[in-house]
Amino acid sequence: MHNLLPLPCYLNGEFTLLPDAKISVMDRGFIFGDGVYEVVPVYGGQPFRFAQHMARLARSLAELRLPNPLTDKEWFAVASNLIARYTDSTRASAQNNDQLIYIQITRGVAMRDHAMPDNITPTVFAMTNRMVLPSAEQRAKGVACVTADDFRWEKAHIKTTSLLGAVFARQMSVDAGAVETVMFRDGYLSEAAASNVWLVKDGTVLGPPRDNLVLEGIRYGLIEKLCQAQGLGFALRRIHRDEVLAADELLLSSASKEVLPVTLLDGQPVGDGQPGRVYRALYTGYQAAKKEQQPATDTAPLANSLSA
Repeated sequence: MHNLLPLPCYLNGEFTLLPDAKISVMDRGFIFGDGVYEVVPVYGGQPFRFAQHMARLARSLAELRLPNPLTDKEWFAVASNLIARYTDSTRASAQNNDQLIYIQITRGVAMRDHAMPDNITPTVFAMTNRMVLPSAEQRAKGVACVTADDFRWEKAHIKTTSLLGAVFARQMSVDAGAVETVMFRDGYLSEAAASNVWLVKDGTVLGPPRDNLVLEGIRYGLIEKLCQAQGLGFALRRIHRDEVLAADELLLSSASKEVLPVTLLDGQPVGDGQPGRVYRALYTGYQAAKKEQQPATDTAPLANSLSA
């Protein structure tokens, strides 16, 4: 028995409900985790930074030698349809309709063989669900994280469905009663289990470089823009563990966390143990960015997201 909610989804050209969506047990996504995915936040019925998500999806597909089965406009049509179906099924209004659109493409169905088969049809899946944002208490007090060595593979820049390493890392924080696991590779900051990590020192926001050891979150570009708008320094470079432990502020970013302050790391306070001024500035800017790209009315078209 499953406990899947009857939420709308898209599978290989057809719209259906999650409990009714079926794929072959020989799908390479099921057998090998041979696929990629994207998660697009939706605010007020409007996909957020959709073009940037499509660009990252294309990068991941290219790494796996998979052609993109849909154009950006076709993906946007799928997302728009799912948003509308979700709104209808949950009776949510367009102004109270924050969702997460999940997109997944696997290599497709073939007999089990590690080599990449030719001429098979990819499995194309998308679904939507309610977005759960951090609580007011988490924003007011910050959250706790733990640290760990980064034991994952060295192609973290691919947003692949092979996520067992991230599952193990996230479970470490769950076991410790924390929100995330901040990881280090050879003594240098990489990322968290399901978030990017940002260090604040002397008013400058620092993050790991864009390389194969970190998944470049969509918020990389957004946070850089917010820093520029707020007059904050911004730099990407290798960050030693000692710098993280001596940070004035530590922040997480992701589609569902947006930007979130870390005030406790391995049981020790970060900075003064309270959310800092840089977090508050970035959070305020983030909320403004969300409002800027939303339609003015419930019936406004969604097409502007492709150029957001």
